[in-house]
Order: sequence, then C-alpha cells, then structure tokens
Amino acid sequence: MNTKYSFGPRLDNRLVYVRAVDVADLPKDLQDQADGAHQIYAVHSADGERLALVRDREMAFVLARQNEYAPVTVH
Repeated sequence: MNTKYSFGPRLDNRLVYVRAVDVADLPKDLQDQADGAHQIYAVHSADGERLALVRDREMAFVLARQNEYAPVTVH
C-alpha cells in the first residue's frame, strides 16, 4: 500500500481544460465572430487563462494536442 510508483513525467504544466461557453456570455465583439453559433468551446490553461475559443469540442481537443497539451473536459 505504501509502495512508491513513478507515473512518468508530470503533465501539470501541460494540462488544458476544455469547456463549453454560451456565445451570449461573451463580449459583443466575440459574439459577432461566432457566425450564428449558440455555443462554442474554450481552451483554458491550468491557471484559468483562456488560450483559445473554437467552434466545436473536437477542434478544441485537436488544437490542444497539436500544441503538445493534454486536454481534459470541464463541466
């Protein structure tokens, strides 16, 4: 039970969080760029900084992985 186990390199600084965002909650200039979408997806760093806004969830995960981040979903 108390045996130490190495989980490999830490990903703490490479984690990003993907969450749905209602377009209505965004500033007006971003709402205008949403092309009629009611919901888009945000990619956030571990400290909460918004890194990107994209049209769909799949694109958010692809974008994160292309930039060597490990994406996880936030509800």
